Amino acid sequence: MMEKTWRWFGRKDKITLDMLRQIGVEGIVTALHDVPNGEIWTVEKITELRDYIESFGLRWSVVESLPVCESIKYGGPDRDGLIEKYKVSLANLGKCGIHTICYNFMPVLDWARTDLENPNGDGTSSLYFNHAEFAYFDCQILRRTGAEADYTAETLAKVEEMKKVFTPKDEHRLVENIIVKTQGFVNGNIKEDDEKPVEIFRSLLELYKDITPEKLRENMKYFLEAIMPVCDEWDMNMCVHPDDPPLQILGLPRIVTCDKDIEWFLNAVPNEHNGLTFCAGSLSAGAHNDVPALAEKYAKRTHFVHLRSTNVFPNGDFKEASHLGGRANIIELVRIFQKQKPGLPMRVDHAPLMLGDEKMGYNAGYSFHGRMLALGQVEGVMAVVDNELGIK
Repeated sequence: MMEKTWRWFGRKDKITLDMLRQIGVEGIVTALHDVPNGEIWTVEKITELRDYIESFGLRWSVVESLPVCESIKYGGPDRDGLIEKYKVSLANLGKCGIHTICYNFMPVLDWARTDLENPNGDGTSSLYFNHAEFAYFDCQILRRTGAEADYTAETLAKVEEMKKVFTPKDEHRLVENIIVKTQGFVNGNIKEDDEKPVEIFRSLLELYKDITPEKLRENMKYFLEAIMPVCDEWDMNMCVHPDDPPLQILGLPRIVTCDKDIEWFLNAVPNEHNGLTFCAGSLSAGAHNDVPALAEKYAKRTHFVHLRSTNVFPNGDFKEASHLGGRANIIELVRIFQKQKPGLPMRVDHAPLMLGDEKMGYNAGYSFHGRMLALGQVEGVMAVVDNELGIK
């Protein structure tokens, strides 16, 4: 079977390793969250966390993530020094027997949603991206120069209607959802206790004012070419996460949104250690993506799989779907990966809030009961597929 992994946020996580062992998790996806971005991950710190995980009968399967600093992405003057530190951290992970690194090359935002508890008919709630509310944040709260040009007349008309009824509380909710609660717990640029997150966010966007999509690609290639010798030496699999959402947002250049983007970065650095985190949820949030076709095409260069799904609505809004529904077609994805590259580490992702999850203070998108249900659903899918394929 694919390896059943779970994203865990360290010893401060409200979900414990003992809980994960009891629900059938095999591998842990985590990071040294206490190490500031750009600093070296030492062998001592890696070993300490690895040994703690192994004391529960689990293994540290995937690093998510060893953060790529913004300066590397936009090509700042300290880029080369930061890359050298990154290479040391990579080698140290390899020395400790951890060989898969999920990272992203998205400018500023790690992922974006406007509603973290959008109600479902069964009493659960899910993550939701509302284009009109995102436009309101961009045009009315962030007040980004030229933002209106990025939206349709229909969306801007909805923004005008929101202006009539939105309260300071509504605006605060959008700020929290878009740039605080979805970012601060993943070594993000904005922490949950920052006093002026909007001002910080504006300053981060400013770093990319002259960075075109072509320049971002050039910077990604520069980074990957620099680290590949270390990856070759220590057998380190770098797997980039697709942009979430795989759409144009906030005037930022995007890097991994579609077939052409994936094809570009794999061909730009044609080393087997340069690969993809196949996030079915992120890719399915773009109506332009045929997710099973992408899996079929890129399974051999995939090192890690995020199994989740979304429903995309006619106006472009999207919502996290059941792990057995939505447009990702997880059943077919498991079939494809097990045929082409069996045994990949897999984790479920962005499951609903249910059975009191919403009261527990879990990180956005990372509930316990919702993910436990999703893991059970996907484990059943894997068992059926493996039976079909004669895999024991």
